[in-house]
Amino acid sequence: METTMKQYLLSVHGTYDEQLPPDEMQQMFDDVGEVNQEMADKGVWVFGGGLTHPSDATVVRVEKGNPVLTDGPFVETKEQLGGFWVIKADDLDQALDWARKATVACRAPVEVRPFQEEAAD
Repeated sequence: METTMKQYLLSVHGTYDEQLPPDEMQQMFDDVGEVNQEMADKGVWVFGGGLTHPSDATVVRVEKGNPVLTDGPFVETKEQLGGFWVIKADDLDQALDWARKATVACRAPVEVRPFQEEAAD
């Protein structure tokens, strides 16, 4: 019997208060690249990417039935979403193993959440 792998979101949360020195930033990029390549080699990679600064965000919301656009992040908080991976994993434990590697590589907390399962027909 074939098992279906679940998809998980590994989201990177961090602050934008402090910038790493250029050599440390490059090492972080290299480390993340290695994790990305390992994910691809192991067949768990679905999609991933880093995000620009939260001040680059545009928020779209509905007010009185009409879409309204505003600049900046949706919430005022110290930590913001900085990037993410979508991976396939057999179970939460396997997804957490990838998150352990990811958090070391990107030097920021990584939250792991499963995608909702589709309803059976």
